[in-house]
Amino acid sequence: MTTAVLTDHERTAVQAYLRLLHTVRAGLDSGAGPGVPARPPVVPPSVLAEAEQALEAAGLTGNEEAFFRLLRDWCPSA
Repeated sequence: MTTAVLTDHERTAVQAYLRLLHTVRAGLDSGAGPGVPARPPVVPPSVLAEAEQALEAAGLTGNEEAFFRLLRDWCPSA
């Protein structure tokens, strides 16, 4: 396994993305039950804004390939 050494900004971006991912997953997992139509997950604007700001600060806005490579190296289970 490769060990990635991230800058502070890169680490912040990865952590913000993971918070966003966990928020969306939690929203998807909170279904009302069988036979009840699923509602789309609600993502608080602050969680999305945090992820966007962190990506921008790390210089990763618009460079998803580099970001997901960092994410995969730092947190393979994400």
